[in-house]
Amino acid sequence: MCRLAGVAVCGCLIAAAAAVSFGQAQSQPPAQGQAQGQGRGRGPSPEALAAAGTRPAVSKAEYEKWKTELSNWSRWGKDDQLGAINLITPAKRKQAAALVKDGITVSLAGDVNTERSADNGQPYEHVMTSAGPGGAGDRLSVSFHGYAHTHVDAFAHRFFDGKMWNGFSYEEVTKEDGAKKNSIYNLHNGIVTRGILMDIPRLKGVPYLEPGTRIFIEDLEAWEKQAGVKVSAGDAIFIRTGRWARRAKTGAWNAGVETAGLDPSVLPWLKRRDVALLGSETAQDATPPPAGSELGPLALHDFALIVLGIHLMDDTNLEAVSEAAAARKRWEFLLTAAPLPVRNGTGSPLNPIAVF
Repeated sequence: MCRLAGVAVCGCLIAAAAAVSFGQAQSQPPAQGQAQGQGRGRGPSPEALAAAGTRPAVSKAEYEKWKTELSNWSRWGKDDQLGAINLITPAKRKQAAALVKDGITVSLAGDVNTERSADNGQPYEHVMTSAGPGGAGDRLSVSFHGYAHTHVDAFAHRFFDGKMWNGFSYEEVTKEDGAKKNSIYNLHNGIVTRGILMDIPRLKGVPYLEPGTRIFIEDLEAWEKQAGVKVSAGDAIFIRTGRWARRAKTGAWNAGVETAGLDPSVLPWLKRRDVALLGSETAQDATPPPAGSELGPLALHDFALIVLGIHLMDDTNLEAVSEAAAARKRWEFLLTAAPLPVRNGTGSPLNPIAVF
C-alpha cells in the first residue's frame, strides 16, 4: 500500500491478500470490531450514550420491512455482482472527469499503521526482507476488515440470514476457496465517478463530532444546501465525522464501541438518491445505538452492502480532502480508486484519490 497508489510493493500485496479473513458462514456474523481482534473490553462511555441522544431509533419491524421495500436485488439481473456500481455509467465518468480544474490530487486513505492501539487491534506488519547496495525489498501483510485500516468491503463480507447481495448463498464463500460470488475482483477495473465530501463537523461549526453522534437525513440535506451540491445517481459520498482530528487531539479509543456516524434512518435516502458507493471514517454507523434500539451496531453498514448493493469504503481519512475542498469551496471532485485484484477476496485495502 504505502499508499498503494503507483507504488511497486512487489510480493507484499500478495501477502496482504493472503491475510484476508473471509466472511463467516453464519446468519449473524460477528461485529467488525470482533473480526478485527479488538474486542469490546468495555461498554460505551456515558458521554457516548448521551451523544447518541433520545431521538427514537428505527424499529426492528421497520428495518425488516425495508429489506423488501428498499431492496435492489435483481434490479440489474439475478446474476449481478456489481450492485450500485452499475449506476456509474460512462456518462457519469465523463461528468466526473469534467470536475478537474486544478489537477491537484489528494489521498482519502489513512497511512499504513503498524502500531497496536485501542483502535488498531491488528496492525499492518511491514518487514524489510532485504537491504543493501544493490537495492531493497519488503513484505506487507494485514487483516484489514475492522475499524483501523482504509479498505473497501466486497459483498462477500457480510450476510443476512445466510444471504449476501442479490440473494447469493453464504455457501458461495468458504475458508478453502474464498468468495466464489460477490468477491472484490468484481471491482478490479477500478472506480471512477463523482465524489462528494459531506463535512458534517464543518456544517455544525465544530472540529469533530463526539463519539455516539448520529447523522440524520436533515444533516445531509443541510450540507447539500450549504455546499451547493446535490447527491445524484452514481455518486460516491464520503461522510466526514472528524474521527482522525479527534484522535490527533485526544488519542486513540475503541471506535468499534463508540464513534460518530450515520443513523440507520438514512437508508431510504441512500436508496432514493441512488448512491453508488459510501465512504466514512469508521464503519459507517454511529455507535453505540441509542437507548432502546432493537438494531445492532452495524445496521446501516450491513443493510447497505447486502440489500442496497452499495460497496463501502471504511476507515478513510478525510482530513486532507476536507482542507483541500474548503480551500477551493468545492465539495465535489473526480474520485478514482482500485482494490487489489484478489479473485476470491472479501475486500481490499485501497487508496482512494480525489482530483480537484
